[in-house]
Amino acid sequence: MENGIVLTMRGISISFPGVKALDHVDFTLRQGEIHALMGENGAGKSTLIKVLTGVYAKDEGTIELEGVPGTVNIHSPQEAQKLGISTVYQEITLCPNLSVAENLYIGRREGISVPWRKMFKDAGVLLDSLGIPARPKQMLGTCSLAVQQMVAIARAVDTQCKVLILDEPTSSLDEKEVEMLFKLMRDLKARGVGIIFVTHFLEQVYEVSDRITVLRNGELVGEFETASLPQVELVSKMMGKELEGLKEVAQHHEAEEGAEEPVLYKAESLSSSEAKPFNFNIRKGEVNGFTGLLGSGRSECVRAIFAADRVTGGKVEMEGKPVRINSPIRAMKNGIGYLPEDRKRDGIIADLSVRENIILALQVMKGFFRPFSRKQAEAFADEYIKALDIKTASSDTPVGSLSGGNQQKVILARWLLTHPQYLILDEPTRGIDIGTKTEIQRLVLKLSQEEGMSITFISSEIEEMLRTCSRLIVMRDRHVVGELTGDQLTQSHVMHTIAGGGQEHAN
Repeated sequence: MENGIVLTMRGISISFPGVKALDHVDFTLRQGEIHALMGENGAGKSTLIKVLTGVYAKDEGTIELEGVPGTVNIHSPQEAQKLGISTVYQEITLCPNLSVAENLYIGRREGISVPWRKMFKDAGVLLDSLGIPARPKQMLGTCSLAVQQMVAIARAVDTQCKVLILDEPTSSLDEKEVEMLFKLMRDLKARGVGIIFVTHFLEQVYEVSDRITVLRNGELVGEFETASLPQVELVSKMMGKELEGLKEVAQHHEAEEGAEEPVLYKAESLSSSEAKPFNFNIRKGEVNGFTGLLGSGRSECVRAIFAADRVTGGKVEMEGKPVRINSPIRAMKNGIGYLPEDRKRDGIIADLSVRENIILALQVMKGFFRPFSRKQAEAFADEYIKALDIKTASSDTPVGSLSGGNQQKVILARWLLTHPQYLILDEPTRGIDIGTKTEIQRLVLKLSQEEGMSITFISSEIEEMLRTCSRLIVMRDRHVVGELTGDQLTQSHVMHTIAGGGQEHAN
């Protein structure tokens, strides 16, 4: 083992039925560095992490750890943790109904009795040493997502981990929370911990990482010093092609001309149990979007449109005629589809097959007592697997085993199968690779321009909104505070309006 290297993986290969997930991949992690692991969904990042943590058994290759003679075979996450390898996942796996201290030490105390006083004291020392703004006796569920992530990291660090794996830790955090997390990561780096940082946020990679390893289609593209790799080259290496797709998407506004289409959907003073009254409309074939900081109310507005939350007031028209939409099934029958913000919680049914997930919405509209034949269901699934290039061994594959980007495509297929007039996409590209992001953006524009579908698009990335939408509704504190079109569609205009520089609109 070379001096300063804490982890060496060489020639790692693993296959699943019909898929070569990793093909002789190498990876090296040094002490006291933050090493970004990058690649499109399906590139092999998660598989490599699961081999390292003992979830999957490798077919070929070696793993060497500092202080452990020879190569190691890791058979379980528990065994990995004993060897000093800890993982913190995007979805918090701690217990929100227990205290911070209990979450730090649960499963690690021996004996029947619990030394509460010592546990709370030890927790306080650990939290203070890492600068985590939480109290030992505080219920974890009352902490922000960022603090919960930091508590999970503290638990890993307290087990004397040498290798800390952070899998998409920032996907649900705002800017201030990300800075808190980055500070903790830098502190751990200074203590000599080697950190593997898995993320899709390119800016964050360049802000915090020292080196980058890129995978593509289960193969190693290369290992690079972050400071020496321009961002556009990183994207090109991840995708294996130039970014012509993004250039085409970015130019779509210049091609938009002609008379305005009639209004398809209109809401006046629409409100729900979660959304304050707001006015909204969308024209046939238009792509518009809600933008604003996290918590601004953008998701609550589209959930009210789809009646995903209890509708409490307002008037709605479709093509000029009054309609009553007080449940998702009524929304669906009025030609509205909705891809939710949290695909794992509200979108996919992980244990069902790709086919069953794709036909779900259409089956609901038809009625469960009138099921599709197996032949019909397979035809529907095969059509959209091909149309959206969903990477799956077959339509029988459980959707939970697909990469995040392919899961998102399955949910898109579900709604496209219903042929909606109006499609709501809430964070359709969150947590997925830049290649699939580009595919989804181009699909949105194709559906609107060629098929006349109306689409509301929400993204936390303002640049993505500007590439995709021809009109933006700006939210702040759960109120609409501005509407931007044409030359106003710039990042500076959006930020100025969010900050309070735009004209206030009373609802």
